[in-house]
Amino acid sequence: MQTLVSLLAVRAAPPSLQDNTADLDRLRRVLARKLGDRWPTVPLARTMAVAAAFRRAGFEGVAVVNDLPGGPELVDFLPAMPRLLPMVALDLGTTHLEGSLKDGLSGTTLARAIRENGQLDYGADILTRIHFAARGNGLDLLHQRVIDSINDLIRELAASAGVDPEQIRAMSVSGNTSMVHFFLRLDPYHLCREPYIPVINQPDPFVAASLDLSLHPAAVVWVLPSAGSYFGGDLIAGILAADLDQSEAVSMLIDVGTNAEVVIGNRDWLMACAGAAGPALEGGVARMGMRATPGAVEHVTIDPEDGRIICRTIGQGPAQGICGSGMIDLVAGLYLARIIDMRGKFRAARAAALTPGRLIELDDGPAFVVVEASEAADGRPVVLTQPDLDALMRSKAAMYAILTTLVSQVGLEFDKLHRIWVAGAFGRHIEPRAAIILGMLPDLPLDTYQPLGNSSLAGAERFLLEQEVRRRCYRVVKKITYIELNVNQEFMIRFSGSRFIPHTDRALFPSVPFFNT
Repeated sequence: MQTLVSLLAVRAAPPSLQDNTADLDRLRRVLARKLGDRWPTVPLARTMAVAAAFRRAGFEGVAVVNDLPGGPELVDFLPAMPRLLPMVALDLGTTHLEGSLKDGLSGTTLARAIRENGQLDYGADILTRIHFAARGNGLDLLHQRVIDSINDLIRELAASAGVDPEQIRAMSVSGNTSMVHFFLRLDPYHLCREPYIPVINQPDPFVAASLDLSLHPAAVVWVLPSAGSYFGGDLIAGILAADLDQSEAVSMLIDVGTNAEVVIGNRDWLMACAGAAGPALEGGVARMGMRATPGAVEHVTIDPEDGRIICRTIGQGPAQGICGSGMIDLVAGLYLARIIDMRGKFRAARAAALTPGRLIELDDGPAFVVVEASEAADGRPVVLTQPDLDALMRSKAAMYAILTTLVSQVGLEFDKLHRIWVAGAFGRHIEPRAAIILGMLPDLPLDTYQPLGNSSLAGAERFLLEQEVRRRCYRVVKKITYIELNVNQEFMIRFSGSRFIPHTDRALFPSVPFFNT
C-alpha cells in the first residue's frame, strides 16, 4: 500500500565546510535514495517552510511526500513521526456530502459523517444550478456554498477523531462532472448544451490553500477524473470500488441517484450509459417521497391473502414518508395482491375487498394509505397516489430499458453476467426480488445482485490509500465507451415495452406471476 501521502524517516549529515550542499538539496538527496532514485520536487510556496523545518529539526526527522503523477513532491518536514496521518475521502454529492477520515499509517477509518449540500438553496437539481450559475454572481455563490459545506464536514470529521483539521494532509474528491465544476469554480455553461463539453475532465492535483479548504495549507487535493458531462468521477470511483476493471468475468454496476448510471464490462473493456430513472426511485417525485433517511418507510409487505400490511422505517421510528426501496416493495406487493393491474392502475373493487378503507379519493385521484395517520410521525397518513404510481412506472421502465439497451449493445444476455453490483442507498435498501416483480431489474437468481453501499466514497478511499488504484483510475477513463441514450432509438422502443408489470414480454420474467386484469 502506497498512500497518497507518505511519511519518510530521514537522517542527513549536517552541513560543514567540507559539505556545503544546500539544505533542501541535502534533504532531497537522502530522500531520493528512499524513493528509488526519484528526485522529489518542492513547490516554490513550500521551499522556505520545508528548509527551515529541516534545519530546526537538526537535519533529522520525517519528510512529508506526496505521490503525484509527475513524481514525488516534498511539502513538509516534521521533527518526529506523528501518531496519525489523517486524510479525507469525499463523496461530493448533488444532495449530500459524505466523507470519511482515514489514517494513512494504518488504513483505518477514524471518522465518518454526512451532511446536506448547501447548494440546495439554489436548486435541488444540477440543471437548475447550472442555469443559476449563468446569472450574475451565481457561480461564485454555488462555489462558496459547497466549499462552506465541505469545510463544515471536515471540521465535524476532525472533531469526531480528536484531531486538528490542519493535521489533515490530503483529500480525494469523487463527484459528478457538474459538482466538480462548482467545486473548482469552473463555468458549467456548456455541460448541458450540445455537444456537452466540460471545461476539464482530469483536473491536476492542487493544494488545499488554493480553495481555502480547512485542511493543512499544503494538503494535496486530488479530484478523480470524469469521462464526460454525464460520466463523472463518482462513477469511476464505483468501478474501482467494485474492481469491475479487474475481473475476467463480465459484470455490471448500477448506481441510482438523480440519474441511473450503468456500467458493464471487465478488465478488457467497459461500456456505460446514463438515463433519467432516478428521481422516483429516490422518492423525489412522490407526494410522500423522501430520501433514505430516518423516518422513511424502507420496506413494505402486503399479505395477498388477508391484506395485512407491515411497514419498516429507517431508524424504526414513526413514518414520515416513503423512500425508493419502500416504493418498490409497496408497488410489487400491491401487484401481487392484485390491488393494481399490470398497467400500474388501482383496482378499486379488489382494494375495497382486501384492504377496506385503504383506497381513498384525493383531488388528483385515488390514493392508497400505506401508514394510517394515527401511526405516522406528524399525524398525516403516508399515501401512494396514482400520479406517484405513474411516475414509478416510468422510472422502472426507464431502468429496465437502460439495462437491456446496454447489454444488447455488447451482444450479451443478462444470464451471462457474473455479478450485478447495486450502489448507493438504492443498493443498500432495495429488495431485488421486489424490483424483479416490477420488471425493473432482470429476472436473475437473487445472489447475482450485490449491494455496494456508497461506491463513490469507497472508491475515493481506495484512491487515497492505494497507488495502483490511482493509476488504474486513468486507465479506466481511457477504456470506457459511452452510449448516448437520448438519441438511441432502440432505447425508446424498449422503454415502451417496459411500461407494464413486469413487462409486455412475459418470457423475460418467468418467475413473476402474470395477471391479465
